[in-house]
Amino acid sequence: MESELKFNVKNILTRNPRLGTVLMVEKFIENNSGEYKKTGLFNSLPKKMMWGTFNIVLEYLASINKIGVDNERNILYIWSPEAGKKFMNRKKIKL
Repeated sequence: MESELKFNVKNILTRNPRLGTVLMVEKFIENNSGEYKKTGLFNSLPKKMMWGTFNIVLEYLASINKIGVDNERNILYIWSPEAGKKFMNRKKIKL
């Protein structure tokens, strides 16, 4: 059974994150991939934010396949720049 993150953004107070906030969380996850569960990650971020805002950022990063969760519920950075470059350099198909 595959684990997945739960966000619960509808039932908690949220604010829309700024781009800098999203990038800060993404970079922190990239540098610490697999080291933290959700709450541990939230408590270890370099800048504090509201729990709801944090959940929106995680929901966004998961929706664009940049993060995932392992069987132990640790958050992983899964995006590959090398795969992205290969994708961008592929031949264009005209429809």
